[in-house]
Amino acid sequence: MTPMIRILTATLLTLTARGADPATAVEAAHRELWRRFVDEYNVVLDYTDLDGRIIRPTPEDCREMKPSALSWGVPNEDGPMFNGLYLDALCTRWRLTKSDDARAKAKRLVDGLVFLASRGSTPGFIARGVATDGKTTYPMGSNDQTSPWLYGMWRYLHDGLAAPDERARLVTKFVEIVNVLDSHGWRMPTDGPPSPFRGTFVHFAWEGAPRLLFVLKAMHEITGDAKWQQRYLDAANERGGNAQRTRLEICRTGLVFDPGQGARHSWTGSAGVVCLRGLWEMETDPALRDAYAQGLRASAELSAKSLPLIEKFDVNGTEHFEPDWRVMNEAWKPQSSEADAVAVANAGLRVQHRASPRLHLEKDWMREPCFAAWVVTLCPDEAFVAEHRDAIEKVITHYRFDRLHLSQFFPLESAWYRLQITR
Repeated sequence: MTPMIRILTATLLTLTARGADPATAVEAAHRELWRRFVDEYNVVLDYTDLDGRIIRPTPEDCREMKPSALSWGVPNEDGPMFNGLYLDALCTRWRLTKSDDARAKAKRLVDGLVFLASRGSTPGFIARGVATDGKTTYPMGSNDQTSPWLYGMWRYLHDGLAAPDERARLVTKFVEIVNVLDSHGWRMPTDGPPSPFRGTFVHFAWEGAPRLLFVLKAMHEITGDAKWQQRYLDAANERGGNAQRTRLEICRTGLVFDPGQGARHSWTGSAGVVCLRGLWEMETDPALRDAYAQGLRASAELSAKSLPLIEKFDVNGTEHFEPDWRVMNEAWKPQSSEADAVAVANAGLRVQHRASPRLHLEKDWMREPCFAAWVVTLCPDEAFVAEHRDAIEKVITHYRFDRLHLSQFFPLESAWYRLQITR
């Protein structure tokens, strides 16, 4: 093969993989996600081999808390988070197209959420994923898993995809979960040792404020019970934290990236941004709605800074991807507290990153700009979003989805569909 033919072949492969335009690229992303990353339980996986294979944890792995009680780094670590967040894309796709396919896929993801909420023996526990027996789970979920679970269910109900009998069942489940969380002071129950809870919605910070207000407001919308509206208003105006700010003030400030981290965190912060978006959609009071709009604009401005990170990612890179998460067991230790679990999980991730450099690169330079593109489009200021449309489209068309191991390009669907729909 001559040098010129090699160049032309490489160019053609890149264009074909990426798509000639954003719409084509989004359809390629959609196909790839459903080819490889939605498992037999209708749960979105974190990563797979390029042929879709994963090494699923065994019941023994879960019971022995290997690689950790939090299951960080395993291929089915974030089922509730990813199902709930990806429902934003499918519901918006359905609003645009009214297609049976979009509705059926959204229903599958909702079925996955219900499935995850039925695992374990602790009321209110939301499992991250299941072992090879389809039943056993790791014991610890988190607020980052539970709030997207609630958002995805609300989005499906709010956008009108649920049939009447289905709606009744989902409302019952939503209310059941929220009432359990409320009874625990808005802490997330686990399903056993090493800790009874993991995460909370009551922090007077970005991690808590928009989530708690969203849940309270959603309960009022779903049930019609006035007590939830009053509790929502009380919580919005309650002050706390070192700065003694109200939750409404925290929401007005918008997304704040995790402190002390090398990479930006649009991807974890997005769970709060969607709650802010939901609040903006549900709210009718002009002052409150304006506060949420300001928070969405500030969040979009911050995340927009991550859009150029695509340039750091080589779509044709050949760095090693290691599918065997059990390499993390090198760092395993017994865990008797939440702090132990976090320490073991972080130590395991460091081992995994050394063993799987391609996975680490995808986390930094693919996951972050994809989530950032979505956060920008969640802003209700159409003029601001229009300013960043070219940059968002560059993100959408940058990647070769069939060569990615992480599933976290799925926010590009949400970003694209939101660019097409009236705010």
